[in-house]
Amino acid sequence: MITFRYHLVSVAAILIALAAGIALGSGPLDDAGDTLRGDGGSTAVDPAVASFEEGFAGRTAGGLLEDRLKGQSVVVLTVPGASQAEVGGIVSDLQAAGAEVTGQVELTSKMLDAADRQFAEGVAQQSAADVPGVSSATDSYGRIGAALARALLADETTPADQTAATIRSAFAEGDLLSTPTPPANLATLAVLVTGPQRAGTADRSTVIAALAGAMNETGKGVIVAGPSSSSTDGGAVKAVRDGAFATSVSTVDVTDSAAGRIVTVLAAASQVDGEPGAWGTSRSIGGALPK
Repeated sequence: MITFRYHLVSVAAILIALAAGIALGSGPLDDAGDTLRGDGGSTAVDPAVASFEEGFAGRTAGGLLEDRLKGQSVVVLTVPGASQAEVGGIVSDLQAAGAEVTGQVELTSKMLDAADRQFAEGVAQQSAADVPGVSSATDSYGRIGAALARALLADETTPADQTAATIRSAFAEGDLLSTPTPPANLATLAVLVTGPQRAGTADRSTVIAALAGAMNETGKGVIVAGPSSSSTDGGAVKAVRDGAFATSVSTVDVTDSAAGRIVTVLAAASQVDGEPGAWGTSRSIGGALPK
């Protein structure tokens, strides 16, 4: 017997696919929109459509997300350029899914600047010398990411211990991270929210991908999520998808949509289930959302 919940999820999935493919995607549907206007200009979404999508997502989020992350905890990582409105929406949806959001940590420009790689690596080695992943990693960002993971993640939600506090303090004193909401607990999962693709950010995106891959070895792993342009050339989501961790780190490229923020949480639940993937726009091989 087909239930009302089945219909609700089906309709919501259609809307999410529509939002991902039309409102946000920069693939063939975007090109078609430019052609119809005849101006080759911006593909800005009609505010009335955006308002509808926001309202519909808000009404259906509860049914889609209920208990999907029950028993899990999430630390939210951000980078310069990430939209605080998008971050706030993701946090709300994570909580709606039953997750404990342990805190919010911002990776600074200094952390992501390749010119400061040796400094960041030195901080990681000095503050986390006894952490196995730091000593065994074969590259700089592997060591830095392993140190960050030890400071923020664990297999189970546990109070942050002295080692975690020491690492976080060292990275903060080195201006490599800041903690708008300091995590009280180690989380089982990390959601890293990135910003849009911008000229000259390709090197930074490569660093983000390397850090996410290194952190993914701890706890349940990492989801890298950003707006639609983040999966185009130079964007952080594309850097993950094109890199060595494409099959282990989940990615979402529709956070500039209320429906896309729901997809981010569904991606987190899929990561917990051991089924990482790439979801969002037509550039996502997993489709609009996890099955």
